[in-house]
Amino acid sequence: MAKVMIVGPVGAGKTTLVNALRDYQRPACKTASIIFDGDIIDTPGEYSQIPRFYPALLVTAMDAALVILVQDASTREVSLPPGFGGMLARPVVGAVTKIDLPGADSARAASRLRAAGVRDKIFFVSAMTGQGIEELSQFLNERGCNLWAKH
Repeated sequence: MAKVMIVGPVGAGKTTLVNALRDYQRPACKTASIIFDGDIIDTPGEYSQIPRFYPALLVTAMDAALVILVQDASTREVSLPPGFGGMLARPVVGAVTKIDLPGADSARAASRLRAAGVRDKIFFVSAMTGQGIEELSQFLNERGCNLWAKH
């Protein structure tokens, strides 16, 4: 089974996205450490925002077949440095989250993901409305990630 690692800043909606992909009906809690949950690796936002945590992401990415960089469409902040995805040595796709929120700017968020190193597909998703979740889920399943697998 192929694992996917979810990476992005604090509050970007990584764990909420994981819950939506798995159809979990539970509230998201702050991710305090790297969580290996079946074929999904959920990472704390601080790991992408504080350079001293980058080595942990680099080592963890070795367990993943694919990395999803997450960008919140409702924020104006630049949260990931230019070329960030390139250091992970894995294929990197993007997920623009919170596209349903007022003031969300999906184009700006996608541009930020491209600057951060996403060269492949970018998915536009809302965990609250379900928009884009099925497309992302299908993409992951086609790449061997079993979203419901428990190891």
